[in-house]
Amino acid sequence: MRILGIDPGLQATGFGVIDVEGPHMDYVASGTIRTSPAEGALLPERLKVIFDGISEVVQRYQPTVAVCEIVFVNVNPQATLILGQARGCCLTALVANGLPVAEYTALQLKKAVTGHGKAAKEQVQEMVRRLLELPGLPGKDAADALGLCITHAQVARTTSAIRQVGKLQARTHAAYKDGRIY
Repeated sequence: MRILGIDPGLQATGFGVIDVEGPHMDYVASGTIRTSPAEGALLPERLKVIFDGISEVVQRYQPTVAVCEIVFVNVNPQATLILGQARGCCLTALVANGLPVAEYTALQLKKAVTGHGKAAKEQVQEMVRRLLELPGLPGKDAADALGLCITHAQVARTTSAIRQVGKLQARTHAAYKDGRIY
């Protein structure tokens, strides 16, 4: 299974790609898609940069599944709305490229990668580096995207084991606690 993780953001959208075979995870690629209002780009143009960037990553690395972070309300409602638009753009790009998409919260990501839901970004970066045996720390956005990949790899392994025991019922409603799969 090849997993593409997306950490949505308007200025910086992180992506990470890993290969998973059984319990073994191999790093493939990671990076950041950047947009800047300083270059005079309006919101729709910046969203197009994100959409095109994710589409290019999908075409280049051919993932079999995608994972995107679920974002919550911030203190600033305007920033939350803009982040929601960037996230929607990311989800649209993934679905438009034919990928099934799973979603996890930052809390779930941090707990799966570091063992603690309130871990700092630096702790996530270090654990991603260790788990994927990287020579150096990935950037913060890329580390979150790779962390989402690791989270999904662990969930997929557990789900597969449960399926071997008995048939699972598909959920048709939102399930924030356990992540959502479309």
